[in-house]
Amino acid sequence: MPVSHAPVSEFIHPTAIVHPDAQLHPTVKVGAYAVIGEQVKIGAHTVIGHHAIVEGRTEIGDRNQIYPGAAIGLDSQDLKYLGADSLVKIGNDNRIREYVTINRANEADEVTAIGNGNLLMAYVHVGHNCEIEDRVIIANAVALAGHVHIESHARISGVLGVHQFVRIGRLAMVGGMSRIERDVPPYTLVEGNPSRVRTLNRVGIDRAGLDAETQQLLKSAFRLLYHQDLTLVEALEKLATLAEDNSHVQHLRQFLQDSTTLSSRRGPIPSRV
Repeated sequence: MPVSHAPVSEFIHPTAIVHPDAQLHPTVKVGAYAVIGEQVKIGAHTVIGHHAIVEGRTEIGDRNQIYPGAAIGLDSQDLKYLGADSLVKIGNDNRIREYVTINRANEADEVTAIGNGNLLMAYVHVGHNCEIEDRVIIANAVALAGHVHIESHARISGVLGVHQFVRIGRLAMVGGMSRIERDVPPYTLVEGNPSRVRTLNRVGIDRAGLDAETQQLLKSAFRLLYHQDLTLVEALEKLATLAEDNSHVQHLRQFLQDSTTLSSRRGPIPSRV
């Protein structure tokens, strides 16, 4: 089959290879020697850096910046993957830095999903069936195994691995070079090998603009969970009545409830004490 070079466009470098059936908005910019596959769809004002590869069923939204050498939409690395025509779906306003890899899901009806406004720094690996919500920052050389779910506004420091099926909660902070093999509770700071819940992520909560009452309620919830002589079941029962109408406290309670009861979850990371 002959190679399909880029269509004539002031925004697409003449050395880029763009399949004629790929759907690119006219404002998309494609750098030198980039490769865009047949089933790719790319939205307005997205920039594909030089030598980047976007293959498979991949849908990329508007105003994304894909940096040089990134590889998006290639096959799952799971040995159970049998060639299904699965999907990578990326939202808007993401920055995907150099040599990031984002693999497609395992089955045809499944998706590896990235939301809006995220920053994935260099050499991040996003495995099959992962879901990254919105406004997440993942630092350099982080590897996410399959089926990892990261909730909005989480911060993941560099050079660490996250075990498959782990969930990292909203506004959580994970310290560099940690080993993350269980769920990271929302609003907490986790660090270490083995990783442990160290404290409430006070800086992240404050920067997120949570009101003073919510911040105080989260501090009370943290004390209930980690600084009182209660079982997790007892602490969760108290959390249910601590702030029934506060969505953040109830999200923390529901996260921990699901982490300990759902068969698909790995249980929460314990405290340092």
